[in-house]
Amino acid sequence: MEKIKVLREKTGAGVMDVKRALDEAKGDEKKAEEILKARGLEIADKKSQRETANGLIDSYIHLGKIGVLVEVSCETDFVARNDEFKKFVHEIALQVAQSQAKNVDELLKEELFKEPGKTVENMLKETIGKIGENIKIKRFVKFVLSESTIVC
Repeated sequence: MEKIKVLREKTGAGVMDVKRALDEAKGDEKKAEEILKARGLEIADKKSQRETANGLIDSYIHLGKIGVLVEVSCETDFVARNDEFKKFVHEIALQVAQSQAKNVDELLKEELFKEPGKTVENMLKETIGKIGENIKIKRFVKFVLSESTIVC
């Protein structure tokens, strides 16, 4: 039971999914975590065509010199109020603040500054797998003090 609890907290997967992954991995927590991540990516691919009519807009101001607004959408208002979703949206705002991306497609391909070796798209797919709904980074705007261009 302790392994299930630890792995569930780590991955956000459901109790039965964690139990199945541990059974499949013969109790090996690392292998079970990999199994759960792979399943999460499969879920993300299946949900990618679903409509996202709800979501959140978040902001981040860095030292009064960089300002970011980001819009991230999801399928339901219930998920939009979910703490895991809110955390994801804020992480995207932080990423945009340090990013040189000029659009969402460029942003998705970028490596996370907090987790080198992992892209924004990887984090998006993992979050879709955890939450169980389609999520899309719709748009962002970045203001840099004393610059006339706005990145969208």
